[in-house]
Amino acid sequence: MGRGHPHGRAQSRVRAGFARFGAAIMAALAAAGPFAARAQEYPVRPIRIVTSDVGSGSDYSARVIAKGISSQMGQQLIVDNRASIIAPQIVAKAQPDGYTLLFYGSGLWLLPLIRSDLGYDPARDYVPVAWATTSPTVLTVHPSTPARSVKELIALARAKPGVLNYSTGAPGTINHLAAEMFKVMARVNIVRISYKGQGAALADLAAGQVQLMFVPAVAASPHLKSGRLIALAVTSAKPSPLLPGLPTVADAGGLAGYELVSVNGLFAPARTSAAIVSRLSAEINKLYSSPAVKEQFASSGVEAIGGTPAVFAAKIKEQTAAVARVVKEAGIRDEFGK
Repeated sequence: MGRGHPHGRAQSRVRAGFARFGAAIMAALAAAGPFAARAQEYPVRPIRIVTSDVGSGSDYSARVIAKGISSQMGQQLIVDNRASIIAPQIVAKAQPDGYTLLFYGSGLWLLPLIRSDLGYDPARDYVPVAWATTSPTVLTVHPSTPARSVKELIALARAKPGVLNYSTGAPGTINHLAAEMFKVMARVNIVRISYKGQGAALADLAAGQVQLMFVPAVAASPHLKSGRLIALAVTSAKPSPLLPGLPTVADAGGLAGYELVSVNGLFAPARTSAAIVSRLSAEINKLYSSPAVKEQFASSGVEAIGGTPAVFAAKIKEQTAAVARVVKEAGIRDEFGK
């Protein structure tokens, strides 16, 4: 895909935007916007956290945070569920006064690499507040697939190019991009079988209709316990405490640098004052000091992270750059609306 191609231009714009992301965040934290309010006066009314569909991983995490911070701040935080990309669009247009926030995952900054009709710009429209949670996906095979390690799977795929299939839901999701990163780095030809949703993709894997899938940890767990599926490795840079005993794809497959995890966090609209951003970040870190809260997250299949806005911004920038290289090398095209 050349530089003149619209998707190539879109990727270049996103990468250029995130190259400025760290500086923009530092500027936002150094100067208050037109809706600035002193941290000690905030909040004086309920705060709305806009997130994705009810029952999603983001919804669960947003509710844990909202409940905990409501108690700490003495003001109610209300979770507002919106479908698909509506949540980011709402917050992109919201007043930067700290009363409308976004809780969202990696799709916020990764989807713009392959889609140009989202109605928001991740680098322009938001300021990161806190890295909330992370969770790896699991490289999983059906028991009928004759591979019991990542290296065996790579060898099998190289011996039979175009024969193995992997299932995934919507394009641009972490499990889709994790598989494409694996294909690029392992130099294998594995065919994607697309489904309308993750549930249908996982069901066909469990039924043996496809050979492998990169499955979110929480969704994989019951199938692994029952023996319907076999886990080979996790996609995190280090072994995950959520899935003890599993190696990383990087180590088990000899694929140095392989990493792609689901990241979720809290954002405020661009130009939100430094005082408000700092206050919200501090409240999340205070909440995360509770072992009970960390265990609550772990029981849902995610790991609580926390840290400063700058740490969260650096993770976003790093992940965007890694996936942009995969999108370019794999030739992933915009599959939406077709």
